[in-house]
Amino acid sequence: MNALEQQFKQLEARIDELTDLCDEYKRHNNSLRIRESQLNEERANLLRKNDMARTKVEAMISRLKTLEQES
Repeated sequence: MNALEQQFKQLEARIDELTDLCDEYKRHNNSLRIRESQLNEERANLLRKNDMARTKVEAMISRLKTLEQES
C-alpha cells in the first residue's frame, strides 16, 4: 500500500468517526428537544395549578373579609 492509499484510508476512517459523532449529536439533540418539550408542558401545568390555588386563596380571603364585616 503506497502513501497515498494510506492517507485515503486514514481520511476515510476520520470521516467515519465524524459521521458517527454527528449521528450521536443528532440523537442527543433530539433527546434534549423532547426533554425541553416535557419541561415546558410541566411548567405550563404548574402555572395553571398555581393560578387555581391563587384564585381559591383570593376567594377565601374575600369570604373571610365579608364574614368579618358582617360581625
